[in-house]
Amino acid sequence: MSSDPVVSAHDLGKDYRIYDRPIDRVREMYSIRGREYHSVFTALHNVTFDVAPGETVGIIGPNGSGKSTLLEIICGTLNPSRGHVSVTGRLAALLELGAGFNPAFSGRENVYLNAALLGISREEIDDRFTEIVDFAGIGEFIDHPVSTYSSGMYVRLAFATAVNSEPEILIVDEALAVGDIRFQRKCFRRFQEMQRAGKTILFVTHSVELVQAHCSRGIYLKSGEIRALGEPKAVIQEYLEDLFGVVGAQESDSQQEDDNQGLQSAKTPSLPGQQAVRQETAGDDVEISRAIASERILAHFPEDLCSTRAFYNPNEYRWGDQRAVIYDYLLSDVQGPIRQGVERGQKVVLEVSIFFPTVLEDIIFGFTIKTVDGRTVFGANTRERGLEIPQAAAGQCGKVRFEFVCALIPGEYFLSVGIAQDDSSRDNIAIDRRYDLIYMPVIGARGDFGIADVNLSIDCLYD
Repeated sequence: MSSDPVVSAHDLGKDYRIYDRPIDRVREMYSIRGREYHSVFTALHNVTFDVAPGETVGIIGPNGSGKSTLLEIICGTLNPSRGHVSVTGRLAALLELGAGFNPAFSGRENVYLNAALLGISREEIDDRFTEIVDFAGIGEFIDHPVSTYSSGMYVRLAFATAVNSEPEILIVDEALAVGDIRFQRKCFRRFQEMQRAGKTILFVTHSVELVQAHCSRGIYLKSGEIRALGEPKAVIQEYLEDLFGVVGAQESDSQQEDDNQGLQSAKTPSLPGQQAVRQETAGDDVEISRAIASERILAHFPEDLCSTRAFYNPNEYRWGDQRAVIYDYLLSDVQGPIRQGVERGQKVVLEVSIFFPTVLEDIIFGFTIKTVDGRTVFGANTRERGLEIPQAAAGQCGKVRFEFVCALIPGEYFLSVGIAQDDSSRDNIAIDRRYDLIYMPVIGARGDFGIADVNLSIDCLYD
């Protein structure tokens, strides 16, 4: 297989002119002095990447980040304002719902219409038509006008036509989100078949788990720019940090500016057995911001007790504004600390130690179990369970106990824990989130398969 990229984008940019009123277009057109009556919205800016043959690339990002614009430029339905893109190989795309379909035509007629647009002969579609209809699963509606279709039927037929055109490159823009679960599973099985056949897939999604499970690389777009590009887990972590940690980051930035404006000192409580942090300047004692104080506590106590514990994962990912610090944990069962692994069906207690350098209220504690490839097995937090956590005082230490029965098939899993602050006006504020903090091997008989142990019993009765 050639190593040359099948999709290559270089310095792509896309601008849109925004007019406040329709008349402004005319005024600008006939302006003698060349006066402009528009503002410019940049949907894409300096986007550069290559996609190799056989790669599956997931594109994630918030709404309005330029994901759909990027795919439209790759497909050739939209021209870039700057830069260029090259595509090598037959391309099939599912962009906006119903794109390429004539609502007055029947489903059958639209299959042949789409095939013609993809450069497939009528004879080839004749050979594949039964397979397309079977995959779409719309039955007799294939001969009904597309205008009578539901959004799910639209997607079924469009996807079936696209994947059965034997494309070398498949592009999907969130279209599968409107399909039912059974059809989505069928689509992802076809994705896997295409991957094994060395086909290239690009798709936009808001599901980080789909990117983790199905993609060889990820792209995180924000405000029209690539913020992260590479291995899916790292890209997802960058995306989640921006998505859930942005408030804390903004606070820390503004507090850092305050810190730079004057001479300051800190009086902060210490972890047990450690000395308090102080910075004295010009005889003045000024209380520093909470986030900066916590930051300096961490700097003063570089040793993390978590790293000395059994099953610690040195490749954990951590972020937050650090107004509280997870500094220790213990994984145990009824007999004491777990040393070898967690027994299938065993009751497990995870005790997490936390230090609060400052007063903290509206606290949320969270817990997640994930597979090695990043799929969430279970997740919960105190807010969703209706548990009110009392306010923590400055200098206080606390412990959180997570108790659960390990109803998992033997294998390798990761435990994540975190502290956040409830903010009803926006997303939760990340304080100290430690993703994949603990490696949890589950041991026991391997006769079953899957992830969850549902304590199945099987009986067979004959008359």
